Amino acid sequence: MEEIETSKKHDACQTFCYDEEVIERVQPKLVGIRGAELIFKALSDATRLKIAYALTLEPELCVCDVANILGTTTATASHHLRYLRNMGLADYEKRGKLVFYSLTDDHVHQLVRIACEHAEEDRYK
Repeated sequence: MEEIETSKKHDACQTFCYDEEVIERVQPKLVGIRGAELIFKALSDATRLKIAYALTLEPELCVCDVANILGTTTATASHHLRYLRNMGLADYEKRGKLVFYSLTDDHVHQLVRIACEHAEEDRYK
């Protein structure tokens, strides 16, 4: 118990001070973070993250394939795919009676792939 209390004492500054130049340089850049916040919120759902990751492994997937990969209904898969599409993370193409989804662009692909690779490192196991 002593070690936990000691480590808590050392994870914050013991005195309050700040670098005004750093604050002036960084603070204005935080204004535009809303878009990134929405992306991470969309991917914070385990089902949507699994779908996005599956779409890094295959260039496109049919809604039926996504449902089977996840072990869900097509309605559930469609709901999450629609959410990803509405957030600008996925695109779709209708081919006859089938609907195929893909990730919007390489930025989304890299973001999801890197996050999943990072999560596989030993620190998260």
